[in-house]
Amino acid sequence: MKRFSASITENLGFYVYMLIDPETDQVFYVGKGTGNRIFAHLEYAIKFPKESDKLDKIRQIRQKGFEVKHLIHRHGLTEKEAFEVEASLIDFIGLGLLTNKVAGNKSNDRGQMTAAEVIALYDAPIIEILEPALLITVNRLFRRGMDAPSLYEITRGNWVVGKRREKAKYAFAVYHGVVRQVYEIHHWFPVEARSPMQKTRQRWRFEGIVSSALQHYVGGSVENYISLGNQNPIKYVNC
Repeated sequence: MKRFSASITENLGFYVYMLIDPETDQVFYVGKGTGNRIFAHLEYAIKFPKESDKLDKIRQIRQKGFEVKHLIHRHGLTEKEAFEVEASLIDFIGLGLLTNKVAGNKSNDRGQMTAAEVIALYDAPIIEILEPALLITVNRLFRRGMDAPSLYEITRGNWVVGKRREKAKYAFAVYHGVVRQVYEIHHWFPVEARSPMQKTRQRWRFEGIVSSALQHYVGGSVENYISLGNQNPIKYVNC
C-alpha cells in the first residue's frame, strides 16, 4: 500500500507515525502529519536524488530488496496533541538513533529531563558570583541530553568579545538563565564566525577545562545578572 483512501484519511485526522527498518525492526524516523504524509518520504526517495540521512536510509532498504515498514503510533489527534506525541517519541528513542534532524516541538523546554534538571528549571536558587567571569548564554545551540564535550564546544566560542575577556578567569555556560557548567579559562585565540551570515567575522574562542572548584554554581540561576529578553549572549561579571 502506497496511499490511504479518502475515507481512511478522514478518520485518521492528525497522526504520529514511525518508519522502521524491516531487517532490524529499528525505528529510524518519527513524524507527524495528515492524509498520506506517512508515504511521502518513500515517494520522495524514489523520485528525487536529494541526499539526507532519512532518504538515504530508505534507498538502502529498497536496494536490499526490502520495503520500509510504516507504523502509525497514534491517530485521531489534534495538531497540538500530534506535536506532543511526536516530541515524546523522539525524546524517548533519542536523536542519536534516528534520522530526524531536530528534536520534537518544545523538547528543550518541556522534553525529557532528569529530576535535577526539573529542579534547575523551576526552582533554581539565585547565586552570587564572586569570581571574575563571563556568563555565556548558549540558548540557540543547547540541546538537552548533550554530552560534556558538546556543551564545552558550544560554550567556548566563537564570540564577539573585547579585551575585557582577558580579565575573566571563568566561563559559565548558561541556558535559560541557569548555569549548566563552569569552565576555567586558560587562554583565548582568534577565530572566524561559524556562519557566513554573521556580520562580525573576527571572533574569539577559549581553551579551558571544567572548574572542579566552582561546581557549586552549576544549577544556579543568574537572573540577577541577565535580564529577560537580553539579546547579547555575553555578560561580564566582576571584570
